[in-house]
Parts: sequence; C-alpha cells; structure tokens
Amino acid sequence: MRFGIFKKTICFMSAAMIGVSLAACGMPADPDGGSDGSFAPSYRDETLNGGELDNYQTESIKENDFVDTAITPDSYFSLDRNTASYTYMRRIINSGKKVSSGSVRLEEYINYFSYDYARPSDGSALAVSGSVFDCPWNDEHKLMSVSVAAEEVEYSSVPNNIVFLIDTSGSMYGDDRLGLIQQSFSMLTDSLDELDTVSIVTYAGDSRVALEGESGENKTRIANVLQDLNASGSTNGQGGIQKAYSVAQKYYRKNANNRVILATDGDFNVGASSKSELIDLIARKRAGGIYLSVLGVGMYNTNDTTMKTLAENGNGNYAYLDSVAEARKVLVTELGGTFNVVAKDAKMSVSFDPETVEKYRLLGYESKLLSQEEFDDPDTDAGEIGSGHTVTALYEIVIDESSESQAIATCKVRYKVPDTDGNDSVSAVISVHDYSYEPNEDMVFIGCVAEYGLLLRASAYKGNASFDAVIDRLAELDCTAPSVDPFKAEFADLVQKAKTIYIRGE
Repeated sequence: MRFGIFKKTICFMSAAMIGVSLAACGMPADPDGGSDGSFAPSYRDETLNGGELDNYQTESIKENDFVDTAITPDSYFSLDRNTASYTYMRRIINSGKKVSSGSVRLEEYINYFSYDYARPSDGSALAVSGSVFDCPWNDEHKLMSVSVAAEEVEYSSVPNNIVFLIDTSGSMYGDDRLGLIQQSFSMLTDSLDELDTVSIVTYAGDSRVALEGESGENKTRIANVLQDLNASGSTNGQGGIQKAYSVAQKYYRKNANNRVILATDGDFNVGASSKSELIDLIARKRAGGIYLSVLGVGMYNTNDTTMKTLAENGNGNYAYLDSVAEARKVLVTELGGTFNVVAKDAKMSVSFDPETVEKYRLLGYESKLLSQEEFDDPDTDAGEIGSGHTVTALYEIVIDESSESQAIATCKVRYKVPDTDGNDSVSAVISVHDYSYEPNEDMVFIGCVAEYGLLLRASAYKGNASFDAVIDRLAELDCTAPSVDPFKAEFADLVQKAKTIYIRGE
C-alpha cells in the first residue's frame, strides 16, 4: 500500500517522586541543571494542581507586545506546523488540571487544525490569503489572519528511507512512553511496502542499531524488533542522533523521503544536552538532506524544550503523542503532510500600512521571530511545510478609523523547493484590504482558539476574554459537529472542561 493524497481528517503530570533516585530514571540529579552542562530549561512548570507536581519542562515565553507601526511597520517570522503544545494541553485538561502558562504556544493551538483555505492554482507550492475581522476579546481591535495552504501532492511513487530513533532509557518506561511509541511505529509500518527502507536505532547509556536497511514489506520482522525493546539506563541522546543520521546517510536515496523519526521524552543527560550544543549538533546533520521528525511522549520529566529545539533546527516537525489516536492522526491520516515536504525554509514577512494600522501584535511565534536580514538571507534556516498542510498567523491590530487609506498590510512568503540548490522562491505576495463584518467559520473558529489560549496563559492581553464567550461562539459553528470535524468538536468539549477546571481553581 502506498501513500496517496492525505487530506487532513480535520477535522502530565503526576507527583514527582521525592526520595527516588532521579538518575536511575534518566533524570539529572539536579532538576534545574547545573555547571556540568546538563540541559537547563529556562522554565519548569511546578504548579501544584490537586496536590500533584507538574514537572513538564519548557522554555519560558515572553508574549509579543504591541508594536508601533510608525516606528516598525514590518514583522518577520519562520513558518511551520508543529502541534505539540496543543496535544499536551489536551492531555492535561482531560486529566482535570490546569495547564502551565509556559506551555501555551498559540500558533501550535491554531495550527493543530486544518482549514478550508484556497490551494495554489499557479504551480506554486504555497498559496497565501488574508482576512481582517472583529477581535472578540477587545471591541476596539481587529484580528488579521494570514493563511498559507500547501499544494496536495500525489505521494504514491516516492520511496522512503526511514530511521526510527527510539529513546529506550529508564525514563521511557511505561505504556504512555515506550509502549505508545511501539504501537505508533507499528501503525506506520503497516503503510510501508517493498519500495521503502526501515532501520531502527535505539539509545540509552549507549546507542545501537537494532535493525538496518530492512524492506518495508517485511512488516512482521520490523514489528518484532519494535516489540522486543525495553527501557532502562541513562540517556545518551547525542550518540543516538549521530548513529541514526549515519544509518540514514548509508541508505540515502535521491528523490526519496530520507527521514529520522526521533521518539523521546526529551530527557538527555549524557552527551550534548544544553540548548546551544543541541542546536550545533542538529544543524550539522540537517545539511545532508535528511529531515527530522520528533515525537514527544510522557509525563513527569518530559523535556519539551529539547524536543522543540531539535525539530526547529533539524528541518523537521514536532508532535506530542498523548494517545494512540493522536499517533494515528500524525503517522497515518496526515502522513502525506508529515513526510512529504513541499516548502523548505518557509518564512513570512508582513508589512503594515502606517496610515491605516496604528499598532499590531503577533499572537504566538515568539520563538520563531526573524530579523529583516534573516528573512532576506537565503541561508537562514526556517520552517518546513508538508503536502496539504495549512498554516495560520494571527495578528491583533489597532486601526486608525480616520484613515482614508484602504490598505492594511502586504504579506510575502519565501521558501525553497526541497531537493534543489536554488535560492528562495516567492510563493505569493498579497495585499490585505478592509475587514469582514461577517467572518467565515474558519476565522470565527480561529478567534475561539486564540481566545482560549489567552485564557490558559492568563495573558496580559486577554481583554474581555471568557470561556463562556468562546463556548457560545463555538456552539453556533457547523464545523464543531462531530460528524463534520471530530477534532474541532473535541476542542469544543475541551473548552467546557477547562471552564470547570479554571472556575473551580479561582
């Protein structure tokens, strides 16, 4: 069975065990890192929720502030479609707890879903469109959505050279960690055939090749190797990455999907572990034309920062698996987009008209901001967008109502065509004018997701945001019916649950 066109089916944390040797579970003895160079995240969620310690490690986020358009009219950032922050939130809300504000990346909430954007019609890989509508949490502001839609490419003839890189350290013990990864990769294996090559590399205290260069049609052998894996020991992620890329390079195929899929809780405590070391390590590897996907799992000491750093600097994407259902979404339903990159090093510039827009604020993308020099430089590493994916950027803007100008902003996307040595291509340049008094369902839904994220962040910019307002608007949307979009319907349920949790905690 080959991968056809994959359209989207649109639609942690218990008590840290004090007194148990953290090193035995693959955790640093000092939970904050130290002078030994171990990975020291700048933010660690230790919020007591119902007497339980949430120890999910993520970078702190300083929200984007409003920018005076008269001084700085231009905004630049890297585009990708990571979704890990949303699925982490889903797991926490479903467990009846509050989400740590530091884990809320608004762009990943919005981009978890797919939208009905116009696809390219001129042979480009990406199409760009824009819309302006009322801001639901601030009557004096507007929202501007810049929407990117990737072409849907037939994938049936493209072979795969895949290396499953699996963390088998002690911290990966459990059905929601190694057990979930074994199930996930077994599902992916079912979609492979004789054109594909599969290797399996594992790492704990050291790294080893468990399976090398196996044909994708030998599903039973691949599944048996996966099921025989056990979790124990420390976590030499650096050694595993180096070995996995070496194996991927050995079986490298031109005009194929050459990819390492790393499955881990992100807890590296042997070898390179600081953020700068990881960036340097993975940046050297990405030059070989091998892409990286990162699948995060787990609770307690799960290190989101490590996984996000690897994906963003390894020409890859990052998803968090909270269930077998999410694994199926990422590795089966949306596999064409996960594997088939149509736009490499994608980045966006938005230039606001100072005569119309007084100030603006980009919601999310805090870790993906670029300078003008980085946007103009074709060598700047940026994000990857897969076949059929949609990516959305959302701005909150203040319009000068007395302005006679109709222009609001000009948006440009640059990207590279994969497997070529060419410079940036400009996929589209669009101008945004006026605003809609009746936004379509996609725009209303995006506004709901953004408002919900602002509430979870306890954002200083949440204005009049409320769970009730989000619930009321969602109830009016056809797309939240389970038969239409199960993921959007699930989001509506999550908002109801979050309302109960957050009101109870006040």
